[in-house]
Amino acid sequence: MNNPPLVIDCPVIVLVGPTAIGKTALSFKLVDRFNCEILSMDSMQVYKYMNIGTAKPNEQEQQRVRHHLINIVYPDKQYDAARFVKDALRAIEEISSRNRTVLLTGGTGLYLKALVDGLFSAIPADPDIREELEIELKDKGKRFLHEKLGRVDPQSAARIHENDTQRVIRGLEIYKTTRKTWTQHQQEQREQGSGIKFSNMYQVALTCERSELYERIEKRTHIMLKQGLIDEVRSLRKMGYTESLSSMRSIGYLHANCYISGVWSRDMLIERLIRDTRRYAKRQMTWFGRNKDLHWFKRTEDRKIFESVTSSIL
Repeated sequence: MNNPPLVIDCPVIVLVGPTAIGKTALSFKLVDRFNCEILSMDSMQVYKYMNIGTAKPNEQEQQRVRHHLINIVYPDKQYDAARFVKDALRAIEEISSRNRTVLLTGGTGLYLKALVDGLFSAIPADPDIREELEIELKDKGKRFLHEKLGRVDPQSAARIHENDTQRVIRGLEIYKTTRKTWTQHQQEQREQGSGIKFSNMYQVALTCERSELYERIEKRTHIMLKQGLIDEVRSLRKMGYTESLSSMRSIGYLHANCYISGVWSRDMLIERLIRDTRRYAKRQMTWFGRNKDLHWFKRTEDRKIFESVTSSIL
C-alpha cells in the first residue's frame, strides 16, 4: 500500500526559465503583487561567497524581500536535490505560517522535479563512498568501474556509456548507499509516485527569441566581469577553496579559474564563458520543455502572467 502524499495547499508560484532571461526582474514584480517570499531554486546560489558568478540577489534586493536557500552552505560542501527538497519544505512551511505566497524561482530544473514529482536520484551523496570510487577510477580505469556497475545493476550499465564516469560512479554510489540499484529506485518511483502533492501551484516559464537570449547572455557576461568576477574567484582561492571543487568548476568560476591559472587569456575567458552559458541555457530549455505543467509566456508578458496566476491559484 502506498503512503498518502503530503498535501501542500498554500499558494505556490513557480517561475523558471533559462539563465539571463529576466527571472529576477519579474520575481520582484510578483513579490509586490502577490505578497510573496522568494524560495531560491538555484544550485549555485546556495553557496556563500559566490555572488557575482551566480547572479545572486544583491544586499538591497535581499533586504527588500525575504529570500530562502541562498548563502546556506560553504563552497566546499555537497548540496544536492535531496537536501534541496528537505530545505524547501521547511521554508514553505515557514512562509505559509506568515500567510505569504511562496515564489519558487530559479533555473535548476532538477530541483523542481525533485520537489514536485519526487526523484529517485535525490538520494544524498556519500562523500566517503564517492571518494573511494574516484580513487578506483584513477587507479583501475573507467572500464573497470563500468564492469563493476554491470555486475550489480546490468540495466543501468546498459544505458550508461563507460565514458560517462560521473553517472557510473553515481550508480555504484546509490547501490552502496542504499543496497538497492538505480534501476530498482526507478521502478519504485514509477510505482509509488511522488510523496508530495501541491494543490495550489501555478508554474510559469519564460521564453524569448534565441537571438535575444544570446544577446542578454553576452551582456550579462560583460557585467559580471565588470562587477569583479575574477576578483571574487581570487578571493575564494585565498580562502582555500581550490579550483578542483565542484562549485569552483561551475560556469563562470571554471572560466575565471582558467584565466587566473594562466590557462586562458582574458579574451578566451570571455569567448568561452559566453559560449558555455549559451549551451547551458539551451540545456535548461530542453529540460523545461519536458515539463508538461509549465505555462509558457514571453519574457515581456507581465500582464498575462499576473492574470493567469490570479485566476489559477489566488
